[in-house]
Formats: sequence, C-alpha cells, structure tokens
Amino acid sequence: MKYRKLGRTGLKVSEISLGSWMTYGGYVENDKAVRSIEQAYDLGVNFFDTANVYERGEAEKVVGEVLKAYPRESYVLATKVFWPMGEGPNDRGLSRKHVIEQCHASLKRLQADYLDVYYCHRFDPETPLEETLRALDDLVTQGKVLYIGVSEWTAAQMIEAHAIADKYLLDRIVVNQPVYNLFNRYIEKEVIPTGIAKGIGQVVFSPLAQGLLTGKYRRGQALPQESRAVSKGWDEKQLSESRLAKVEQLEAVAEELGIKVSQLALAWILRQDNVASALVGASRPEQVVENCAASDIVLSHDVLDRIEAIMQE
Repeated sequence: MKYRKLGRTGLKVSEISLGSWMTYGGYVENDKAVRSIEQAYDLGVNFFDTANVYERGEAEKVVGEVLKAYPRESYVLATKVFWPMGEGPNDRGLSRKHVIEQCHASLKRLQADYLDVYYCHRFDPETPLEETLRALDDLVTQGKVLYIGVSEWTAAQMIEAHAIADKYLLDRIVVNQPVYNLFNRYIEKEVIPTGIAKGIGQVVFSPLAQGLLTGKYRRGQALPQESRAVSKGWDEKQLSESRLAKVEQLEAVAEELGIKVSQLALAWILRQDNVASALVGASRPEQVVENCAASDIVLSHDVLDRIEAIMQE
C-alpha cells in the first residue's frame, strides 16, 4: 500500500481507503463487515470512513467495534455531520448545536476519544458559514477533531470558507470528499484546481461508479439479484447500452495489462496528484484485496490516452 499526504498537511493516508456507506450496519452481514475491515487493515489501509447518518449510527458502531482492537495511532478515522439524525428542527444541518452534539454522539458510537477527520457532509445554506467554522475550530482546540473536511462542496464554497478561516484565524478545511469516477468527472474543472491552490486534498467516493466499473453488469444479461442496481432501482441512464459498452472496452484494456477493470478504474483516479485517496466500499474481504492492489498500478500515458478515447466516444 502506498500513502499520500492529505491536502497540505503532514497526515499520510492510504491511497485506498475503506468506507461504510450502504454496507456496515445495513445490508452487509456483520461478520463480512468485520472481516472486510480486518482485511483492509492487514493490507495497509489506514484510512477508515463512516458517517453518523449511515444506518442512523449503526455503521459507526461496527467500525468502532472492529478498530478498537488496533492501536489508535495506527489508523485515520473519519466521520461526518449534516444529514438528519432525528425529527427535531435542530437534528440536522451545520449549526453549532448540531455539529457539537453529533461529534460527541459519533465519538461515543466509535468508542474513540478523537476523530482524525470530521467532514461537513454537505453545505448548509441555512447556517452562517462562520458559525460552522467556529464550532469546528472549537472541536479542534479541544482535541476532539484533528482535521476539518467537507463533502461535495463547490469550489466557491471552499474558497469562501478559507477566506473566513484566514480572517478570523480559524482552522482551515484540508480535505474535500466528492464523487469522482470515469463517468463523473465534474471535479476536474474547478474543484481540483481549487484544491491545488488552497491545499485541499480530495478523498473521492464512488470511484467504481457504485459497481458499474467492476464489470458485474453486462449487456443483454439480467442484473445480479444481490447487486446495488437491483436494490436501488437504477434507471436506464445509469445502465445504458453506451455505458456498458464503454465498460467492456475498458475491460479489454485491463485484460491486456493483466489486471481487473476495477483496478484500472482506481489506478486512473490515482493519476491525479490532488487525490489523496480513493474511498471504496466492500461487502466481502475478497473485494478489499482486489481494490487494494490498485495502489501498486501506474498507468502509462499510452494507456491513459486509450482510456480517454474510450470515454469520449
């Protein structure tokens, strides 16, 4: 496993990180979830991601229970705040009240004394940005949070946050968690350039397009019954003939290299220096092994050109 610095910090995270969205504490059996986390740790993954809203805290409990067996300094733990955690008017968003209360609740579920990274899961237009940043800065000062992050914020929102932090000498955002894969490249236009300029690293989620880039879906074949496409009722756009055809072509390139198409897709993401880590999910330990192998793959310029040509067709 290779490691990269998280934004413009001294913190090093594994190029492949393990997430728990829609998996742990949910449809993945607890035993498989435990073994997936253990497998990741054994392979050198040191970055584990979850969120309070994932299965209403159950994912955090699973992650915390497994990781407590390892030295706390040996891994980087991240969780998030924003989405509703109750029915009350203050049980959501990025107000000081919700941020502080949810940090304490997450720490309890994770059985941890501090969070390495605390993400604002989305931007909150109803709360002054200064209020949110001051609450996060207080958590950093108290030692409950080490680094501040955001998820799916626009370049303009991150620039504004940095300006406020600099004006009031508050802790800066150092990481953003956006979606990024071969079929969704919106961050290349503004988010990545902003990250480079401001020292904000990207930890990208859905790098395999929720399984589309694993090759499990085939043209003319029924969808696997246990797949996310079935459970989430994907529409025709997500599983279009055009997309499936592109995946088949990418598979041919991967076969020539002696790797899996999923590994090709992950290695393609890691070509971006501003990407600190590709966040993958796993319902089985075998998937963890396959995904982690992508950290050792460096794609040549010729291969990158071929991939680009396929995606532009």
